[in-house]
Amino acid sequence: MEQLAQQGKIKEKVYGKQKIYFADQAQFPCISDPELKNLDSQITELSSKVQAVQQNCKQMETELKDLNSAMTTDDMVKEIEALKEECANHTEKLKKIKSATNHVTPAEKEKVYSERKQYCKEWRKRKRMATDLFDAILEGYPKSKKQFFEEVGVETDEDCKVTIPDV
Repeated sequence: MEQLAQQGKIKEKVYGKQKIYFADQAQFPCISDPELKNLDSQITELSSKVQAVQQNCKQMETELKDLNSAMTTDDMVKEIEALKEECANHTEKLKKIKSATNHVTPAEKEKVYSERKQYCKEWRKRKRMATDLFDAILEGYPKSKKQFFEEVGVETDEDCKVTIPDV
């Protein structure tokens, strides 16, 4: 640095023990205001071009990412074939179900529903009778209802998390 300063290519300033070196601006040509304005407009123009190119690059990168994540033609053909085969299997299964001769007749269906209704009615009736009986016993029983059920070995519908279905 000292050598460049001696040759006059850079300037040197000494502040105590410190030395500061800087470019000699006298060796650079002076530029007029119109030339500076021209350079500023060129910088602005080039900056806008850079921004447009960067935005275009981002769009292309996004498009490339989408294309890379999409299925290839070969994969798509394989997927279509697999789906066609699956569809054919389901169609065959549907034909078998439709051609089956063991369908439930409306009379059989009605019979099953009426039996279910009868059994649910009987269930309610028996539950009510058992509850009345337990309540009568518990009137003179010194312990709690829960303790009585444990001693006798009674499991309630609630203990088994069962509810009587609505008919």
